[in-house]
Amino acid sequence: MHTAETVTLARLPSGIDVETTVHTYGSGDDDGPTVYVQAAQHGREINGTETLRRVHERLDSEELSGTLVAVPVADPLTFDRSSYTTPESLDSVHSNMNRVWPGDAEGSLHERMAAALWEYAGEVDYIVDLHTGSPEMLTHTVYLQGDTESRRLAEAFGTDLLLAEAAGDDRKSDDLRANQNSPGSGDDADVEWSERNFGGKLRVAATRRGIPSITPELAHNKQLVEPAIETGVRGVFNVLRELDMLPSDPELPAEQTTARNHLGRVTAADSGLFHAAPDAELGREVAEGDHLGRVYDPTTYEVLQEATADRAGVVYSVCREATVTAGQTLVGVAMPLDGA
Repeated sequence: MHTAETVTLARLPSGIDVETTVHTYGSGDDDGPTVYVQAAQHGREINGTETLRRVHERLDSEELSGTLVAVPVADPLTFDRSSYTTPESLDSVHSNMNRVWPGDAEGSLHERMAAALWEYAGEVDYIVDLHTGSPEMLTHTVYLQGDTESRRLAEAFGTDLLLAEAAGDDRKSDDLRANQNSPGSGDDADVEWSERNFGGKLRVAATRRGIPSITPELAHNKQLVEPAIETGVRGVFNVLRELDMLPSDPELPAEQTTARNHLGRVTAADSGLFHAAPDAELGREVAEGDHLGRVYDPTTYEVLQEATADRAGVVYSVCREATVTAGQTLVGVAMPLDGA
């Protein structure tokens, strides 16, 4: 059984409704869990949307034990603009929808939109929030460090790289707080968590309310890229199989690496042009102090920064758009972890 429901998320000043479609799949029985999957919370991240279209084509609802709820375009405002955030004229308070969950029905435009979708997401057993990264980023899956069921979901999705996210210590359970003592989980992560309001991410808000949740980052945006899409399709079906909602076992890679994100970001100390080192390649293992590129002044040719890794790890993102501003991420280095 499949149903498609038009849902009003918010209203524009002109009186026009902001709407999206919520798809529900199931065999009609009450057995099995309910899984919520959404895409295009950031409108330029379209590979998740195509992923859900292909899941729609290939899924046999009669085989499904439980219920799948899918939202292919979570944020129509950014989708229509192929953008990451909305302009100030639409939401001057919260331009990024993925910082306001579980939302507020009486809040800003994005808060109202999140609240409308939380009516579905807040009642399920598991959540998969499909995103996409930059063109030069390893496909990976993020989960909240220390949450066993979320890690299980991340492993089942089946990307080669898993990134455990841990910060915001004062808002965590004792189980999650204990993991803050692991290497590399210091105050710098907590500062970023607070400054960027990571507690308002759908995945984080849901996990803290007892709903295991993951964020697969299907590399590339603004273009439909076959490897990213098929990774997403396989991942969604893997999750359904892991939860015994479909027959057969998940299709998993021979090996998965678990690492920490955020802390290994090499950022621009000044604005200029970034020239990545020739060997700053995705998947490369680096040691602390390894040279990753340089930032220079395009007018005086002065070298402003020699970018180096501040810790050992695996390169999972490289900035290829050479014009950079101070504070921008140049290279992402994920620090391998065990048992996170």
